[in-house]
Amino acid sequence: MTAPRTFDQWRALPAPCAHFFAQARHDPLGALLASADPATFPRVSPAPGEPAPPLQGLPIGIKDNLCTADLPTTAGSRHLEGFQPPFDATCVARLRRAGACIVAKTNLDEFAMGDTGRLSAFKPTRHPHSADHSPGGSSSGSAAAVAAGWLPAALGSDTGGSLRLPASFCGIVGFKPTYGMLSRHGLIALASSLDHVGLLTHSVADAALLFELLAGLDPLDPTSLPPGPPAPAPAGPALRLGIPTEFIAHATLHPSIARAFEQLLDRLRQAGHTLVDVASPHLELATPAYIALATAEAASNMARFDGLRFGRRAPITAADTPASFDDLARQTRTLLLGPEVRRRILTGTYLLAGDAPHLRRARQARALIHTELTAALTRVDALLTPTSPELPPRQDAPLTHDHRRDRFTIPANLAGLPALSLPLGHTEQRLSFGLQLIGAHRGDRHLLAIARTLEDLIDARPLPASPASPAPGR
Repeated sequence: MTAPRTFDQWRALPAPCAHFFAQARHDPLGALLASADPATFPRVSPAPGEPAPPLQGLPIGIKDNLCTADLPTTAGSRHLEGFQPPFDATCVARLRRAGACIVAKTNLDEFAMGDTGRLSAFKPTRHPHSADHSPGGSSSGSAAAVAAGWLPAALGSDTGGSLRLPASFCGIVGFKPTYGMLSRHGLIALASSLDHVGLLTHSVADAALLFELLAGLDPLDPTSLPPGPPAPAPAGPALRLGIPTEFIAHATLHPSIARAFEQLLDRLRQAGHTLVDVASPHLELATPAYIALATAEAASNMARFDGLRFGRRAPITAADTPASFDDLARQTRTLLLGPEVRRRILTGTYLLAGDAPHLRRARQARALIHTELTAALTRVDALLTPTSPELPPRQDAPLTHDHRRDRFTIPANLAGLPALSLPLGHTEQRLSFGLQLIGAHRGDRHLLAIARTLEDLIDARPLPASPASPAPGR
């Protein structure tokens, strides 16, 4: 039996939630941090004459930095181990109203700070098709569980690529809407001006359905926006697609990615689409600007996790009783936060000191990038890049802090623009890579329509289940 992938395939199952629990109960991928009780999801049929809710009975996973009233929310950190929120994040509540079964909380790099899936305080996440490689992060568990066929969809978050990167590495669709389109209420913040809630699915059509169900104003999120305009009627069969050629050329693309991207551009030309070279002189500033802004905002957001105001308190013995609040916070953070989280807090605290000249320059760079991308998107329907210049790294590869893997994903977060990763191909070693599309502000529906066109053109075949992720019935 082939693992179900799209919503329609899952709906054809007699008991979709039971299917999830049967496949994921041993969690060979380390993708799950908590699972719901299967008994809480009895088979429900709509009343006679009543239409079924759009997600009736479909199992959905939630990245464990989004609050759930019935499952713990840890953000992958010992600091929040055992924390049970008293409420659902807005996006979770909207999923429930649409009939979805919230079956699991998915693993992540601690507090969403990482791009490998190896920095969870509890366990690393394994790649669903190559156990020796990383699934990408920080939405590692959500991407791995969807790619393995355990779930038809999952929620993730994306601050600089944390949703699109694992989507690329795992060979699925990852959609980060316009900033504010999906409510951030109930999301444990990393960098509030950069954080986006996003969607991981097997098809663009499924991502579009979830977007319609979840988007909209939320009085609990002051940055939320009303849904954007409908996708415009196509003026013709051809698209105008922008390629930031210089920005791409300055990256070192893996040969498989470079070859597949060039082949796609050739196919787009042959299909009658127009490709436009887009000048991008300020995109080179995106990564350093992001590092400065994200670490400064993280340091501010993490200030509450001090052992007194929020989170667990470090175990204290008579010999190490803290003499002050500062001592308590120092002990708690040293013992309960991982090294990557501590590193980012220290970096951000340094950048916030004094009159913060580095942050001023980072904000200026962000404004230039926003202006540059916005102007480009008035001339083209979407921008195209590889999702990442790299393939999934090995699990035992040294950790890096240069954000090279996020080079192409970061600009859309800085500008708050919708962006989507689409499967582009994979190597003989079962390592996937993706194509990124970036759209205009509040042009989410138009971007999804373009992505469906490219999805049909690429026709990427999903990888079969690997031994680490057995297909149903095996």
